[in-house]
Amino acid sequence: MRGRVPKSLLMIILLCVGSLLTTLIWYVFDNNNVEPPRASPEKKSAPHPSDTCNGCRSRQYRYCSTMCVCHREIINTVLQRYSQTWKRQEQNYQKFRSQLSSKCHGFDKAIITQANIPVGSKLVYDGDRKRTLHVTPEIFRTFVKVHPFSNKTLDTCAVVGNGGILTNSSCGRTIDSAQFVIRCNLPPLQNGYEKHVGIKTDIVTANPSIFLEKYGALMGHRRPFVESLRSYGNSLLLIPAFSFGHNTPVSMRAVYTIEDFESPTQPIFFNPEYLRNLTIFWRSQGLREVRLSTGIIMTSLALEVCTNVHLYGFWPFSYHPRDLHVLTNHYYDDRKTKTKFHTMSAEFELLLQLHSKGVLRLHLGECQPGEK
Repeated sequence: MRGRVPKSLLMIILLCVGSLLTTLIWYVFDNNNVEPPRASPEKKSAPHPSDTCNGCRSRQYRYCSTMCVCHREIINTVLQRYSQTWKRQEQNYQKFRSQLSSKCHGFDKAIITQANIPVGSKLVYDGDRKRTLHVTPEIFRTFVKVHPFSNKTLDTCAVVGNGGILTNSSCGRTIDSAQFVIRCNLPPLQNGYEKHVGIKTDIVTANPSIFLEKYGALMGHRRPFVESLRSYGNSLLLIPAFSFGHNTPVSMRAVYTIEDFESPTQPIFFNPEYLRNLTIFWRSQGLREVRLSTGIIMTSLALEVCTNVHLYGFWPFSYHPRDLHVLTNHYYDDRKTKTKFHTMSAEFELLLQLHSKGVLRLHLGECQPGEK
């Protein structure tokens, strides 16, 4: 019949129109960034603090890279213990000092002298016990003749670490008031640091890696090294020259440089036997790490030769205990500690225990005028 559209054609037209409408609708939705409805995802619960800061709660005070709940808890726990009124406990001090002396003999063996290491002796490296060194007359000549402590107990000693907690601490005058001041790894003392860390120095240590990295292994110009020693005056420069074989040649070059430029600084050497015994002692106290840090080594020595030991710049956390502002690793730079060798938080826990027992005194935060 004329004028009527066949049903098959009508179905085709309707399908085409529907397809066009569908395409148009999706085009509009897509251009307006509208997505078709989806099922609501299952809501995840917030991670527990112990998950985000795995290990923070351990008794060694391992801490996290970001500020989190458990980090605050750890610092608060430390401050609760630290805030107790400190009182020297003579009995505890004498007991710990006796244990330390009986195992390590710091008075006699901490420093190599011409009396305790004669010509012809064999030195066993404390970091590589398979390696030994035959003491020749030339090497023997570099040994100090008399032990610097001579069995004379010092009164008040300040052991100054390099932690960022010393920044803006105003502890310089308090540190300099100590009878004997020990510093670690040739830290800068000038250019504004004096107010916070002081300038008095009786012993300063120097890791041979400093000679290698900062002064080109003393193979070229050596004057910068000598000039860097001026701020320490006529102090003793304590070097672990016999910890590893590669440390010995550069340490000897440091000694010869000091002699050639007639620097008032006097180089002395750690006795590797003392360092070996000291490691065994601290392991018996629960400290498990590859190597002891310079800070705990010098604290140990101070506990043998000093009646009153005060620690500054010892704080292993990235945040200040007072207001939790971010700290640099050192007061002069942010170079990180080699955690492969040292476990600073575990060392700090042991030092905090000694503080709580009145054996030594930790100083955290700012120093007050007249504080000792």
